[in-house]
This record gives sequence, structure tokens and C-alpha cells, in this order.
Amino acid sequence: MLIAALRDAYRRRALTVEAMVADTLARIAAWDDPALWIARPAAAALAARARALDALAAVDGAVDRLPLFGIPFAIKDNIDAAGLPTTAACPEFAYMPAASAPVVERLLAAGAVLVGKTNMDQFATGLVGTRSPHGMPRNAVAPDFIPGGSSSGAAVAVAAGLVSFALGTDTAGSGRVPAAFNNIVGLKPTRGLVSTRGVVPACRSLDCVSIFAATVADARDVLEVAASFDDADPFARAQPCGDAVPDAAGPFRFGVPAPDEREFFGDGDYARLYGEAVARCRAAGGVAVEIPLAPFRRVSELLYSGPWLAERLEATEALLARDPDALLPMTRTIIERGRQFSALDAFRASYALAALRRETEAVWRAVDILFLPTAGTIFTPAEIAADPFGRNVQLGRYTNFVNLLDLAALAIPAGFRRDGAPFGVTVMAPAFADRRLAALAARLAVAVSVPQAAAQCP
Repeated sequence: MLIAALRDAYRRRALTVEAMVADTLARIAAWDDPALWIARPAAAALAARARALDALAAVDGAVDRLPLFGIPFAIKDNIDAAGLPTTAACPEFAYMPAASAPVVERLLAAGAVLVGKTNMDQFATGLVGTRSPHGMPRNAVAPDFIPGGSSSGAAVAVAAGLVSFALGTDTAGSGRVPAAFNNIVGLKPTRGLVSTRGVVPACRSLDCVSIFAATVADARDVLEVAASFDDADPFARAQPCGDAVPDAAGPFRFGVPAPDEREFFGDGDYARLYGEAVARCRAAGGVAVEIPLAPFRRVSELLYSGPWLAERLEATEALLARDPDALLPMTRTIIERGRQFSALDAFRASYALAALRRETEAVWRAVDILFLPTAGTIFTPAEIAADPFGRNVQLGRYTNFVNLLDLAALAIPAGFRRDGAPFGVTVMAPAFADRRLAALAARLAVAVSVPQAAAQCP
């Protein structure tokens, strides 16, 4: 399902979009997981889309003209797609959008084929993948473990080989943690680089549309289509000039936490895998630089103990007033906590964030990228049920600060625990360094990846 391979097959006339759609529907049917999809187009509508693309290819060479010609994709169910309801995994919230979100329109205009909307943690509240009335999508690589969230279904659909890529959203790690737990790539672009119009907000000032793919190259190719300044989106930001892709083979400095600041919550395998990934990063030409993680952690604490929780009320306030029981108990508890904050709290938090942002700027004078675990450990559904809030916070230890500090991030696979659970690392850089980051991440993804069979050898 790699984009380049599909495009090559189309170009050689070895595959038609109609055949690809039929095969995709067969694979979706064979992947027996009723918790994966929330809404899907009718098979007849997909067949019609396929025939139209095949006709274009025969007439005007659409395979070369459209960068995502015939590429199947999915979207998280908080992103609008014309003809399909948007529910954010809350049936009582459902509405039928008048149009697709601009990012979806761009992908369709580039020839991509939307095959469905995927399950998620309700209102994007959680990193676990268990907070949905539709159930928990099955982890595609390690079925005994959670899939991660909130973009759970989007990550699983890619990892299971049902689609070539998927759109998720990312506020505190929702586009990176599920990627790590399903052994795929998760690209979280600079805030505002991809339009968030037509997306049900979690925290509108922090939200990003993210991309799940099997490889960094595929994620980068999708971003090239998805990224576009949307002047109707008040949070959109234009890409500055000067972000040319550098020599991806050159030396680089990567930031790692000091040993006493690395937290793996008792997970010895994750600790070992991170150490091995750091060693491979050095072998790939990187120079490791120990950086203080404490200011980044203090930023993370602002996200869930400050007024950004109040921002989560914006999308759900009317529903909570009308039908509070429409929300899952955990979702409602988290969102309702936002009511305790005042305008004064918001200003104080913004001052604290500004001071911490200035403190972390020193790190970027010492390193080119941060190189951190995507998560400190992984949990089973039973472990999450035993402590749903505390373990969710643990999963965000290395992700929660990224959007608040306006960083670009790219999660890549980096091995497996002895029990088969995936491990991943995330590379991060300042805002608008997305292309440079992807070029380096593509190199590091090869360096740090470990086949599952080899990782499970004693």
C-alpha cells in the first residue's frame, strides 16, 4: 500500500483504481474489527469514484498529474467529509457537514480515494484509544495492548494495511502515540501549516491535523499536498521562505534527556530500546547532547492543570448543557474540569508558558533536533481501566509540550519489546522546520528500525 508502489502500478497499467477499491473493501471486510470504522461511503460510491479516476488516467495521464492518484485513505471522525456524518465518537453530537474540510478537499483533488472515517477517543480526549462508545480498535501489531489515541482508528487502519495513509488530529500527542503503538509513522506538522477548518476542535489554539503513514516518505508526500495556507482559517499560518531540504547525509546534533530525567515507568524494555535507538542515531552521524527536560515537563503540566482544559469546553458546551449524559463519564469528567479556571488563570498560564518557551529556546542553540521516546511505556486495556487518568498522563510525558511550544514532530518506529509491543521515538524541531525534519527523519527511520522477529530474540 505504499504510495510510490501504487503509483508505479497505475502508471504501468498493472492496476486500476477500480481493482484497488475492490481489493481494499475485501481487506476491510477481512479485518474483523467492528470498532475500527464509524462511517464509510457506500461501495457503489467508491466504485464510481474509481471509474472516474480510471477514465481520467486514460484520457489525460492523471497518474502523473495527480500526486495521490488512486491512493486510498481514511480520516478520523472529527474531520468533515461531505456525505458522511461527523460525530467525534459521540452519536448525540453528530451532524452532516455541508462540505469536506479543506484538507480533505485537497487530498481528493490530488486523486486520493476516501474509504471511511475511523474511531477515536471521544472528542479527542485521551491518548489511550479506549474512550469511545464504539469500543476500542484492535492494535494492529500487538492485539493485547491499547492502540493509543485519540486517533486510534486512523493509526490502526494504516498499520493493518487497509489504507495507504490516514488523517488524525494532534493536540497533546494524538497523532504520535498511536503511531508508536502500531509501528508506523506519525507526522505532526507545525501548527497552522495544514488547515484545521472543518475539524471538531479539542483545543482550537493548539490543534493540528496529523498524518499517519507506513513510511516517512509517504507522510512527507501527503503533507506536500495537505499543507496550504487557508485564509478562511483564523489559525492558519503561511510557510516562511527558506525551508529548503538540507543534505540529509550531513552531521547533526540531537538532544536527549540526561539519564536521571528519562522516565519509563518501570518498563525495562522501553528503557533498553531507547538506549539502543540513541546508539544507532550516533552511528548514523549524530552527536548526542544531553538537554534539560525539566522545562519541557513544566510546559506539559500546564496543558492539563491549566486553562487549556477550559478551551476543550468550546466544542462541547452546548451538548453538555442539553444532554450531559451524551458524553462518556471519563470524557465528561475531563472536559468539565475546565470550568474551574478564570480569565486571570488564563493570563497567568500564558505568562508561565512564555517564560518556559524562552527557557527552552536555549536548547535549540545546542541541538538541531530533539530525539525522545514517543511514550515511556505501553499499557493493556485492563491497566488503563485500573487508572484511566493517571496512565493517560504518563503516556503524554514526552508529547504534551510539543504543541504548546510550537514544535514540529515526527514519530518513527524503533523496535519491539520482547513481548512484541512496539516502541517508537519522536524527532522534533522548531516551527516550520517540517521539510528539514522529514529529510532527517527518513534517514533516522532506517537507522533505528528493528525487525520484530529480531527484537523478540532473547
